[in-house]
Amino acid sequence: MAKINKKRILIDLYMIKHPNCGFGQIAINYAKYFLNEYHANEDFDIYLLVPKQYVGAFGTEVKYIKAVWWKKFIKKGIPFMDIWHSTNQLPRFMPYSQKTKYLLTLHDFNHEYEKKGAALRHNREHSAARIKRSDLIVCISQFTAAEANKYANIEGKQTPRIILNGVEHFNEQIAIKPTSITSDKPFFFSIGEMRAKKNFHVLLDMMRLMPDKQLYLAGSPATEYAALLSKRIQDEHIDNVKMLGRISHEERIWLYANCEAFVFPSLFEGFGLPIIEAMQFGKPVFSSAFTSLKEIGGEYAFFWQNFNAKTMAETVINGLETFKNDNTLLEKEKEYAASFSYQKNIESYLKLYRELLSD
Repeated sequence: MAKINKKRILIDLYMIKHPNCGFGQIAINYAKYFLNEYHANEDFDIYLLVPKQYVGAFGTEVKYIKAVWWKKFIKKGIPFMDIWHSTNQLPRFMPYSQKTKYLLTLHDFNHEYEKKGAALRHNREHSAARIKRSDLIVCISQFTAAEANKYANIEGKQTPRIILNGVEHFNEQIAIKPTSITSDKPFFFSIGEMRAKKNFHVLLDMMRLMPDKQLYLAGSPATEYAALLSKRIQDEHIDNVKMLGRISHEERIWLYANCEAFVFPSLFEGFGLPIIEAMQFGKPVFSSAFTSLKEIGGEYAFFWQNFNAKTMAETVINGLETFKNDNTLLEKEKEYAASFSYQKNIESYLKLYRELLSD
C-alpha cells in the first residue's frame, strides 16, 4: 500500500525562551496544549519550532524543529513546510519557500506609538516584510484589525481573521503570598511592564484619596518609569502604594485571588490579558476604555471616563458597591473569562490550518 505523504505545519514557538514576556507566555501555553490536549491526526504533522532545550519537551504527538541561529540564513536548514505559522508579528524565523503558506498573527502596532526615527523605520520595514509575505493574517482583537488597516498595507489580501487570545487558566492551589506583603488592609492589584503607556502614575493620585485601601504594583523595577513612580511614592509619602518588582507565577495567582479589585489604567493594549486573568477569580475590574480594553472587558469591567483622581476613586467605590450588591456578577464574569481558553484559541487555528490546506 502506497505511503501517504502527510502535510507539514510549523508553529513558531521560539519565544518560549523568554517566559516573562507576553509572546513567551503564549508560546508556553501553546506548548502545554500540545502536551496535554492534542492528538496527532492523519491529515498533517505539527512541527514546533523551539529552542534546543525544549526539543521533545511537549510529548510525542508533535514533531520538533530546533531553532538555532544559523537556520535563519541557510535555505533548507528547516524542511519544507506546507503551512508556517508565526505566532507573533516580529518572528526571527521565516519560511524559505514561496510555496509555503504563511500565516501571521498580529498582536499590536506598539512601534507606531513607542518608537521614533531609525528604530521606528526598522520596525515598520520588519513588520511590512512579514505582512507582505503572509497568505493570511490573524488579529487578536477587533482593535488590532483596525490598527492593521490603519498602519499596514494589506491591500489585495484576505480580510484579517479575528481569533481572540487564549488566557491561561490559573490553579489557585499553587498560590504563594509574596513575603513583602505584611499588611492586612484590603488591597487593589495591578501588573504590567513599567512603561509610561501603562499609565500607572494616575493610580498614585487616586490612592491618596483612598487611605483605607492598599495598592500593589507588579512589574520590573529596572525602567525609568518605575524609578519615576518610586520617587513619587517616596517624595509624596504615598504610604498605601507599594511596588513589588518582578513576581513569580505563584505570587501573581495569590495577588489575583486575594485582591479586592484589579485596576488597569493602560493607554495602549492589543488585547489586555490581565483583565481577563483577574476576571477568572471573580474580581471587580476597573480599566481605562482605550484601545482594545473596552472590547475585551465588555460588560463585565468598570471603565474610567477620565483620569481625574476624584472621578477614578468614585468609580471604584461605586463599582465595588455594585459588584457586592449583584450576586450574579461574580459567576457571570468568571464564565465570561472562561470563554478565553487556549483550547478554544488553538482549535480555531487548527481549523484555519485545515482551511488553508484545502485551498
